[in-house]
Amino acid sequence: MRQPDRIIRQKTVLARTGLSRSTLYRKMAEGTFPPQLKISINGVGWRESDINRWVADPVRWRPRSEVDFDDL
Repeated sequence: MRQPDRIIRQKTVLARTGLSRSTLYRKMAEGTFPPQLKISINGVGWRESDINRWVADPVRWRPRSEVDFDDL
């Protein structure tokens, strides 16, 4: 059985990627980093699986909707 995808917060994302906060938001605006999810009124997070895919290959990362099924 697959484990449910965890939501991780910004501090964890920054630690795993090595990016600065401003670079993180610039890359999201460019579409070269996974988008954040709103998890509460003032809180956001990222899907852990999306961050893991980005860390594995940041140059070739693209949103899941653009990924061909052959790539998986």
